[in-house]
Amino acid sequence: MNALRRWRYSNWFIPVAAGLLILTSFGVERLVAGAWNLELTSQWWIDPGEHAHCSGHAFTLANAFMLAAAVVAGYGIVIKAARALMVRFISIDLLVSIAAIGAVLIGNFWEAAAVTSLFAIGHALEAGTMNKTRSALAELVAVAPDSAVVMRDGEQVEVAAHDVRMGDVVLVKNGAKVPVDGQVIAGTGSVDEASITGESIPVEKTTADHVFAGSISRSGFLQVMATGIGADTTLARIIHRVEEAQDAKAKTQAFIDRFSKRYTPAVMVFAFAAGLISGDVVLGLTLLVIGCPGALVISIPVAIVSGIGRSARNGILVKGGEYLETSAKISAVAVDKTGTLTEGRPELTDVVVLGPAADRRGVLRWAAAVEAGSEHPLARPIIDGARAAGVAPDGVPGSVTPVIGRGIEGDVDGHHVLVGNAQLLEKYGITDDAGSTTAAGELAEAGKTPMIVAVDGQVIGVIAVADTIREDAPEMVQRLHANGVQKVVMLTGDTQPVAEAIGQKVGIDAIHASLLPEDKLDAVAGLQREGHTVAMVGDGVNDAPALATADIGVAMGAAGSAVAVETADIALMGDNLLKLPEAIGLAKRTARVMRQNIAIALITVILLLAGVFAGGVTMAVGMLVHEGSVLIVILNAMRLLRNTHDGTAAPAQRPDQAGLTGHGSTASGADAEPAQTRTSGHSA
Repeated sequence: MNALRRWRYSNWFIPVAAGLLILTSFGVERLVAGAWNLELTSQWWIDPGEHAHCSGHAFTLANAFMLAAAVVAGYGIVIKAARALMVRFISIDLLVSIAAIGAVLIGNFWEAAAVTSLFAIGHALEAGTMNKTRSALAELVAVAPDSAVVMRDGEQVEVAAHDVRMGDVVLVKNGAKVPVDGQVIAGTGSVDEASITGESIPVEKTTADHVFAGSISRSGFLQVMATGIGADTTLARIIHRVEEAQDAKAKTQAFIDRFSKRYTPAVMVFAFAAGLISGDVVLGLTLLVIGCPGALVISIPVAIVSGIGRSARNGILVKGGEYLETSAKISAVAVDKTGTLTEGRPELTDVVVLGPAADRRGVLRWAAAVEAGSEHPLARPIIDGARAAGVAPDGVPGSVTPVIGRGIEGDVDGHHVLVGNAQLLEKYGITDDAGSTTAAGELAEAGKTPMIVAVDGQVIGVIAVADTIREDAPEMVQRLHANGVQKVVMLTGDTQPVAEAIGQKVGIDAIHASLLPEDKLDAVAGLQREGHTVAMVGDGVNDAPALATADIGVAMGAAGSAVAVETADIALMGDNLLKLPEAIGLAKRTARVMRQNIAIALITVILLLAGVFAGGVTMAVGMLVHEGSVLIVILNAMRLLRNTHDGTAAPAQRPDQAGLTGHGSTASGADAEPAQTRTSGHSA
């Protein structure tokens, strides 16, 4: 009974019911005609008038079934047309309704049934296809876990996922779905995060690592403290974002909608005029059917939904159709250095001793002592290096003052300490007798960030830190160029020598160094003035002005950032650089499909109109070809659901791509570029 009820309200009930009535009509006509011919053969004396009378009954009964088919298939169409008229909108349904009613009035019941039934089939196909193209959203919803095992009063208790409370300790066993966003507090395991980031390779998790709701444990046992539950999980935000994005209209779709509002009334006027001038009512009704812009109207939304759905499956969230369409036009990509081209985890690489009475430990001790009062990301590797050497700073310095664009100065145990660039020495009138400027220049040319250390007016050494280049950064640049991006630009607050060293390794086309946040904005605006459609990839903090100015703002590694998921034009959920060219490649594929669909729709209408005036194209044939064009448009858009791995294949790592300094990093997290850059001293 439930199955019958579901079938009754399915998209295909009306087309199937109408189709059965049409077949019954044909069957009745054939059956009666066949029976009469048999009777005529055995009884040759039957009166011709009686023959006509019986044939008339058969014809009337067949027409009754055909009319019933037209009513069953056309009832909903007429209702939709009437509702649209109530809000002063002339819809495609109105064209079909007028054509079908007109056909009935002139006694052409077959044409009426054929037109309405084929149109109903088209509606069912469209609805089914839109459900199919939204399958990515359905898959995300299906990923959401139903239950969770939590520790309550020292015991394992299974509760509904929505009943987990913030701070609860959730147990994730092998094969189970992670029910919450949280932090691992005990245990180790391998977690499949494909539903979140699009990466198929499971990620190893241990204490202090973060996990996401909807990911699946592939091995091990984890104890996770819940930090995000219900609608506050990354998965819930993704579902919400994809849902909104698939409903958002692209500029082309908005244009097509405006066009159809004028086109549909024009078709009605044209059909009426043609019928009136020719005196052929059937011609006018046929033109109404032929002129239906159904394929044109569905051509854009089905492509947009498919493209956004495919992107979501691959861990790429696009804000909406407009942004997907704009992404297809991207000709320049501006990238931040720290955390984008590099790992964002700088390490101490060099300590050059210059003072006659100084040693390596002493240089590190003084530098770390003043850096203990700094908020700069490059302070951390210096302090870590001092700790490793056994000279970690004790407490905090007496006073610390950042010198913007130059470095930092402070008082430590009654001594005046400077850590920064040559301009910092000049500011305090210190003569560089030890050759620190030369040493700093050599380190910068090697892609490292040098900092001169001076104590009480005497230079004692130079320290350097460096960030490791991501192994897939060169491949990303190559694939961006392959996807039609003309210019890849680095925007960084670091010094020119450091930026150029990294740019050469990665293959960057243009480098803008020593930039403050407002300078990055100017650089993006400059690219736009050159005629480029610009995508900006940044951390969303210091790069906020540039991200807002760019045509497309891209956030990387957005799975852990609720703000990035909600605000970025494109959010790359994983930390994979190759997702950027993949996103642009998929946007270009979607734009091509949109153009193809529009061409298919328009060419079909033109050919059908030519066929009508040339003769041979009836209402039924016209509607059949029209619905065929709708099906072709749908199938063409569904090609986007296939994963062609645009820019997704991981490149083999070459020895020269392993990192600029050869120093790996196992730390977690990434440091953002600071709002205030200390050029040549501390830069990012």
